[in-house]
Amino acid sequence: MKQLAPSILSADFSRLGADVAAIEAGGADVIHVDVMDGHFVPNISFGATVMKSLVGKTALPFDVHLMIEDPDKYAAEFVTPQTEFITVHQEACRHLHRSVQHIKSIGVKAGVSINPATPVHTLDCILGDVDLVLIMSVNPGFGGQKLISSALDKIAELVKVREERGLSFVIEIDGGITLDNVKAIADAGVDIIVAGSAVFGKEDIAEETRKFKDILK
Repeated sequence: MKQLAPSILSADFSRLGADVAAIEAGGADVIHVDVMDGHFVPNISFGATVMKSLVGKTALPFDVHLMIEDPDKYAAEFVTPQTEFITVHQEACRHLHRSVQHIKSIGVKAGVSINPATPVHTLDCILGDVDLVLIMSVNPGFGGQKLISSALDKIAELVKVREERGLSFVIEIDGGITLDNVKAIADAGVDIIVAGSAVFGKEDIAEETRKFKDILK
């Protein structure tokens, strides 16, 4: 079953608890937590305190995406009883293997992400160590962008590598996902689909979540 991970980057922070309750009611599987520092990407979002405010307020696990420089310094702040994944960027880590092992050492699953211009083969030496690979289908930093179609080729490449090498990492995609393209993306082989403004930008968030889930069944 494909999983839907709405990104709270697009939520209304004046009513974050209610928005999260709405996606949970609509059948969302995961909460995607986009963290941006204004250095690695040209925008600033929020830190661990905002995410931790949801601990115990929802049953959904957290999928933390660190779009930041020096992620090793901050990763532990995002560990909670509900944190399932912490993902770092290949482009932000000077010693990627060390960063992945550090995430595992603090008790959560480790993911690695690549930007649209970064080839999949740059991950060849780390795929056996990671639990998740996140393909960015937009340039990170802002919500509401249009999907870059070459991301689908990357998904196909990862699916092939995973099968050939007998690996078990899950494949996630983030950026430009809509009701119009989500089926094609799911059919390409991803396991987790991140949607931001396409869910939280609608008047009835729970109903919009249900529409995505109906397509992913």
